Amino acid sequence: MSVVLGILMVIVVVALVLTSSSLRLVQQYQRGVVLRFGRLLPEPREPGLRAIVPFADRMTKVSLQTVVLDIPAQSAITRDNVSIGVDAVVYFRVEDPVKAVINVENYLQATSQVARTSLRSVIGRAELDTLLSDREQINGELKAVLDAPTEDWGISIDRVEVKDISLPEGMRRSMSRQAEAERERRARIIVADAELQASAKLSQAAHAMAATPGALQLRLLQTVVDVAAEKNSTLVMPFPVELLRFFERAAGTVTDAAPATSSPARQPTLGAPAEVEPTTSATVETAAVAAPVNGQPLATRDSPADPG
Repeated sequence: MSVVLGILMVIVVVALVLTSSSLRLVQQYQRGVVLRFGRLLPEPREPGLRAIVPFADRMTKVSLQTVVLDIPAQSAITRDNVSIGVDAVVYFRVEDPVKAVINVENYLQATSQVARTSLRSVIGRAELDTLLSDREQINGELKAVLDAPTEDWGISIDRVEVKDISLPEGMRRSMSRQAEAERERRARIIVADAELQASAKLSQAAHAMAATPGALQLRLLQTVVDVAAEKNSTLVMPFPVELLRFFERAAGTVTDAAPATSSPARQPTLGAPAEVEPTTSATVETAAVAAPVNGQPLATRDSPADPG
């Protein structure tokens, strides 16, 4: 009796082992690829509790979730000979579980290596300005390059994005100076444009005030009110421009009315012969006779000396 009970216990244990080895649980996001004696079964196992033949079938579970693959920083040289470091991230998922198991040994590692080499080749064909300004174009080229080899592995590349571009320190300083010069150029253009618009508006305002003289007086009074509104010690006295014009016209009239008379007589110098014009010689002599010096009349210079 004990022997029969022992045999029954052995049979139950063997049945439990075979049952446990023949049942596989496939998750909703997985597919099971079954190989029977090394040959691929046509259809992969769907999610749920699936039975396989013990010791004959071998099931490989493949996840259909999107995998985020981080590509480490790769050193590359751009088309314009600038050494940079670029790192990226790849989003992909398995579309055909059979190809992912049969056509490649480890699809994760294979995709990572292809992404690294493709990143360096794409960076080598692009210029630095394109890498910095047009990331979408670089991402599209990377996706196109990765799609070609991974299609045979049953892998679909959803998107590829360049995360960061490391530039040399000298290149960063040069780009900083270039950006500063560009901003300075834009600032000067904006200031010049503002001056041009302001001059046009001032010209229009001048024409309007010239048509109506009262507007100039109103503007002057408004300026006085604006200055007097602040608490300061400045006294503003409006001075009409017409008064300045009156003085200017008066000064011009006096200058034009001044007669162009002959030059004044030159005074004789003592010890030298006096050169007196004929028309004024008599006047000079008369003045010399009439002017006494120390109470004594002066003798004329042209009268001869009295011998007596």
